[in-house]
This record gives sequence, C-alpha cells and structure tokens, in this order.
Amino acid sequence: MEITLENVSKTIKRSTIIDNVNLHLYSGNVYGFKGYNGSGKTMLMRMIAGLLHPTRGDVKIDGKTLGRDIDFPPSIGLFLENPAFLANYTSVENLKLIASLQGKADREKIRNALCRVGLDPDDDRKYRKYSLGMKQRLGIACAIFEEPEVLLLDEPTNALDQEGVKLVCDVIRSERDRGAMVIMASHEHERLESLADTIYTIEHGRIVSCSDEEN
Repeated sequence: MEITLENVSKTIKRSTIIDNVNLHLYSGNVYGFKGYNGSGKTMLMRMIAGLLHPTRGDVKIDGKTLGRDIDFPPSIGLFLENPAFLANYTSVENLKLIASLQGKADREKIRNALCRVGLDPDDDRKYRKYSLGMKQRLGIACAIFEEPEVLLLDEPTNALDQEGVKLVCDVIRSERDRGAMVIMASHEHERLESLADTIYTIEHGRIVSCSDEEN
C-alpha cells in the first residue's frame, strides 16, 4: 500500500494547523512523527485516517483520494486520543462487538490480540474496572486484531509499565514484519528512534526534517 499526501494544509478558524505537507509512505515500514504537543502530529494522523479532510491538497490511498474516491482507507487500525469502550463489557465482548461490524476477525484473532498486549482474554472484569494501563493495552489490541494494512498509533506507550512498553514495541515490530504500514507519534524520542525506519519532525504544522535526509 502507498499513502501520499500532496500539498496538504488544514486551517481551522483561520489558524493553520497543517501547512503544505508532502509525504510518500509505503507498506512494511514504521514511520515516526516527532514534535511537541500541538505541533500537528495528531491532526496529520486524523487526515490519513479520513476522519478529517484537508482544507487544501489531497490524501491518497493507492492513488485514490480520500473524501472524493473513497471515504476511508480500506484496511486501517487506529489508536488515537484515548479510544472509548463500553463500560459494562469485558475486553472480549468489546472486541467481538467491533468485529461484528465488518466480519474481519474471529474469536481466535481477538484472543490472540489480547494476549499480545498482555491482557487475559478469560478475564471477566468489565472495562469500567480497568486501570489506565489496561485501557491503553485494550486500545492497542483493538487497533491490531483485524490485521489492518495501515496502523495509526498516537502515543501508544503512554501509561504503560515497563512490561507493557516492551509488549507494545514488540507488536509494532511484528506488524511491520507482517507487511503493515505503521505510523506512530510519540514524545519519547529515544523509543521512536529505536522503532521507526523514518522519522519526520513536525513544527507548527510543517515537516522540518526527515531522518532519511539527515543520514
């Protein structure tokens, strides 16, 4: 899969959030977005996901323009801005409900995804009783359980203990090895550098450097 951003800008209430961004992203790679809070990382990811459309420019998935040719990327997993789940459902029940929408994942895939992030699929606790770290793990499991071609992860290791961080890093590497495109944003620069094949530094909505160009 190829994702292309061509002269993409986003303006909200006369403020330019994203300013003339051009990117070419390919399957089988981990791409890192580095920048301070408010730099535009999450906004870029939301436009790649088709949740927002550019004010100017195009986001293309294999040559098809989001918002014109297609509404959303055809195969995508998202972990953006604290995903919400049903409070009185278990982890398995929440994922089964989501799986029923597209029919892309069976019970085995659900259980496997939960195990990969360190959650027990036989745990009958309801989501409302989860710790912050458990909620974070369930969000990652939700992003990967349908084996998407594109994975968007915004601060995926927040609120995780050392074990949880290791598991999520292993997930990111294995998803890349599976052939998925992984796009992640993180304020933890050392971790980003250990995971990403290419890192884009974003300031004031503009890409100011690319690690490929620095080497």
